Amino acid sequence: MRRKRFVVPTLLVLALCAAVLAASAAAHPAGVKTLTGVVGKNNAYKISLVDSSGKKVSTLAPGTYKFVIHDDSSIHNYELDGPHGKSWTFTSVPFKGTKTFTLKLVAGKYKAYCAPHESIMFQHFSVG
Repeated sequence: MRRKRFVVPTLLVLALCAAVLAASAAAHPAGVKTLTGVVGKNNAYKISLVDSSGKKVSTLAPGTYKFVIHDDSSIHNYELDGPHGKSWTFTSVPFKGTKTFTLKLVAGKYKAYCAPHESIMFQHFSVG
């Protein structure tokens, strides 16, 4: 008889653990990779986009990506142009700080850039 008293609480604990794990997986979908963009560190006229290993992004597979953008200067911004006329403004002048966005990237050519200084501050990459 003692065994039955422990079965119900054990099953409840297991069900609760499964629910917590499912909620955690939903909050952080598998396969979402993080890309980090930096613009204007120490007010420099530099912009970059790197993957989680710190490598400059040149080619990516199509899919969903989390962009973490660090805008370190009030004279720069961070924008992204993609295929089919798509564009995103991650930060604007004079914003300084960090913003995070999740985007689904499709096959095509992309350009990350600072709009006020686009002729010298840009990085191209492709998806596909």
